[in-house]
Amino acid sequence: QVQLVESGGGLVQAGDSLRLSCEVSGKSISNYAMGWFRQSPGKDREHVATVSYSGGRTRYADSVKGRFTISRDNTKNTVYLQMNSLKPEDTAVYFCVGADTLKTSYTDTSPNNYAYWGQGTRVTVSS
Repeated sequence: QVQLVESGGGLVQAGDSLRLSCEVSGKSISNYAMGWFRQSPGKDREHVATVSYSGGRTRYADSVKGRFTISRDNTKNTVYLQMNSLKPEDTAVYFCVGADTLKTSYTDTSPNNYAYWGQGTRVTVSS
């Protein structure tokens, strides 16, 4: 059974930083694209950042470019999201996602392309 467990969320003030982690068990992630999506109340899940299997290529939503950095450590089967200069509009539940096929690329930004999802970690940014 594949499990993705996120951690690192919390309540911060605008301008602060947080680092989210996603530990994966039950499957090696080393060959698959991984990423982060988020969902705010009343909104659909949206792509935040995705990373190629090697970690060498990344894709970001325009709203987080220059502020967020996605990375991965395949030896630890873990994906990270470093979030700097947080804004109130970043408030959401953040989900770690993983592909189950080599056909999914880090450039795929639809949530439907990712078979594995964590339970989510809440990030709240106060103004």
